[in-house]
Amino acid sequence: MRQRRFVQCDVFTATATKGNGLAVVIDGEGLTESQMQDFAAWTNLAETTFLFPPTDRSADYKVKIYTPTREMLFAGHPTLGSCASWLQSGGVPQEEGLVRQECGVGIVEIDIGGSVPAFIAPPTKVDPLPEEDLQAIVTALEIDSDRIVRTALLNNGPVWQALELKAAEDVLAVDSSKARWPEHNSIGLIAPHPEGAECQYEVRMLAPSSGMGEDPITGSLNAALACWMHGEGRLTSEVVVAQGTRINRQGRVFICPDGDRILIGGQTQILIEGVLTL
Repeated sequence: MRQRRFVQCDVFTATATKGNGLAVVIDGEGLTESQMQDFAAWTNLAETTFLFPPTDRSADYKVKIYTPTREMLFAGHPTLGSCASWLQSGGVPQEEGLVRQECGVGIVEIDIGGSVPAFIAPPTKVDPLPEEDLQAIVTALEIDSDRIVRTALLNNGPVWQALELKAAEDVLAVDSSKARWPEHNSIGLIAPHPEGAECQYEVRMLAPSSGMGEDPITGSLNAALACWMHGEGRLTSEVVVAQGTRINRQGRVFICPDGDRILIGGQTQILIEGVLTL
């Protein structure tokens, strides 16, 4: 055991404690897979990350991401939170205004030169959602089929069963306690708010692998949804997404199409800095 730098932050919110919490171990070198998994289970946050020197020379750092039960190849709020924590701890990117993170899906670029830090959404594979899986979700969550606009199976490292509903109120009405992992896998719900609302869309992620009933704010899901919409020509301008509303969070995800790229942005609040013995 040795002392390691440690940061705890809150991601995708302008108000501390109203986003998605993340624990970041800055000095991950020397930790075993089991030690990292045990610590992530102990923090009991949606994700905990561990930073290492990169193995790819183009990257600024390498990250490993754990839920309380498993390792993840990629996740959005751990990407922005790890980047903010790395910078807070003295990290200097090779290229001004751009941080390159090495993770399980390769190199993810984070633009730190804009109004909010934003990662470039990784490629998303879009497939039809199998009918039997859709029916299992509709039955479990008691969703009126007439309120479903379209569905898809999205894969950008994590795999999402995505349902677009007619209105934000349909998304907010769903009872998250009826979703179960792994029976229903990770369910992503999205629907538009009325014109003139503060946010253009409402998103929820149900039955996350972390064991919670609902994930507060999910960058990787929002990235997958944005890629899906962009690929179908339905995302043509900047939008703001609300998430976490039903669980008293104030998550805000800023999505900006930029040519072939899609930027997924949000604010990070650093809440705790210290030393961890692990």
